Formats: sequence, structure tokens, C-alpha cells
Amino acid sequence: MSRRSHVTGFQPLSTGTAEHESALERDFVTLSSFLDAGVSITSQPVTITFRDGTQSRRYTPDFLVRWSERRAELIEVKYRADLCTNWDRLRPGFVAARAWAHEREATFRIATERSIRGPLLENAKRLLPLRSAPLEPEIADQVLLAVRSIHAPTFGGVLVAVPENRPAVLATLWRLIAQRTLQVDLTAPVTLATQISAP
Repeated sequence: MSRRSHVTGFQPLSTGTAEHESALERDFVTLSSFLDAGVSITSQPVTITFRDGTQSRRYTPDFLVRWSERRAELIEVKYRADLCTNWDRLRPGFVAARAWAHEREATFRIATERSIRGPLLENAKRLLPLRSAPLEPEIADQVLLAVRSIHAPTFGGVLVAVPENRPAVLATLWRLIAQRTLQVDLTAPVTLATQISAP
């Protein structure tokens, strides 16, 4: 394991708790719980025994992820540098994990910092704590009215259009986005120019 990020801990999910053993694993859990509020994540779910030439070896994937739509994935979380350095040693275990998952109508996937870290993760970190935050109904109604009334509404445009205390409008905007009442492109940084829509 890369010693640069040996960060152990637990993250609460709506379906239980997920344990992580690195900063990248922690970020994977955060991103997954943001993408699917009903996701179930089991840490080190199984140890797979397999043959590597004449040797018997064992491999334990990082997570078993069960998404709300009942799709299941066996996940290995690794930094790309660690993958490249240790590929020859790691690959037989990954092959065994892919076979194990296939037998159980699941898939095996390797998640690296390229697929985990970026604007979507940064937005997830900001928005996850706001999902259950209370709203001021009057301001929320004004924000929604502004989004539906303005042609091509933007984050900044709605801030200007709602005649309320700016910090309160800003907080309401973020909470409505977190609760998915309003939609923005979360794969990019959210700025004043970000387009907003009300489904």
C-alpha cells in the first residue's frame, strides 16, 4: 500500500457505515454516497483464493458496492502510480476478482484518482452535508420562481434576482442543489456563470 495516504476511518451512509484505509478510499466512498443516496458499501467483502502458476494466492478487494438499481460492483481503489509499479504482481488477483464477480452477476472495476478526484468530488464534499439542512420556505419559493422566470438562469443571475439577504439566498441555492430540487452541471466547478435548471 502507498504510505502517502494511509488514512483509516469510517463514513456513515444511509444504509450503514463504510470503513476506509486510505484518503483515496475515503474519497471513493464520499463520491459514491453522493451519486447514489441509497448505495450500500461493504469494506473488504471477500477474500478470493486463486492459483498463480503453481502458487496459491489470496486477494481481498476494497469494496463491494450495491447501487440502488441493484447493480453490484466489486471495487479495487488504487493510485495509478501504485498500479503501474505493481501491475505484474496485482494483475492475477484482479483476474480472479473479475471471474468471482462474473459468477455472481456483478462486475469488477479498478477506481483510480482519475475517476474519483475532480470537480464532482469537490462538489460532493460541499453538498453532502447540505442534503438534510433545513430550508427557509419563503426564500426557497422565490429562488425557484426566479429560476423558472429568468431566460437561461445562472447562479449569479438568481442571486441578483431574489430581493432577499444575499447570504440567505446563497445558502438556499446551495441547499436546493444539494437536495436536487435545482440542477447544475456538477462535473465542473460551480461559479456565478453556472447554468441552473428546475426539473
